[in-house]
Amino acid sequence: MATNIEIKARVHDFTSLREKAESLSDVPAELIHQEDTFFHSPQGRLKLRHLGPNEGQLIYYERQDASGPKRSDYFISLTAEPETLKQVLAAGLGIRGVVRKQRRLYWVDHTRIHLDQVEGLGTFMELEVMLQPEQKPEDGARIAAKIMEQLDIDQADLIEGAYIDLLTSHAGS
Repeated sequence: MATNIEIKARVHDFTSLREKAESLSDVPAELIHQEDTFFHSPQGRLKLRHLGPNEGQLIYYERQDASGPKRSDYFISLTAEPETLKQVLAAGLGIRGVVRKQRRLYWVDHTRIHLDQVEGLGTFMELEVMLQPEQKPEDGARIAAKIMEQLDIDQADLIEGAYIDLLTSHAGS
């Protein structure tokens, strides 16, 4: 199981944050369209990320719902048949919901900065510090805190859960 340290925050000024991320990034941004189908799971979260007709990722992860830097343990399995896999998982587990987003991906060393425009929710930023074998979660939390400071992320804008949680709570209100 791989581990990273994550934070997620609401974005109020997308253009300013994009410029800051571009100035930090090791490479130009990659624009990615993602559709994540979440399935009911007795623990953690299980989603199928649809990247194209013949490209998908089945992702299982466990992560605390906390607003600051948090540890995420995950498995990823690649699939060339995302639609068929979606049908099988939907039949066996049921679909919890779908998250559609346009993501700008930036890299700063081993950290991914995502600027996400999420359908039905708005604009968000996510950091994923991908821990290397010699790193401890505390190291990742320090890296995340430093990048948050460089991006001027306000603690008040941090959010706890996943986009699917925000969508389902938003739909209920």
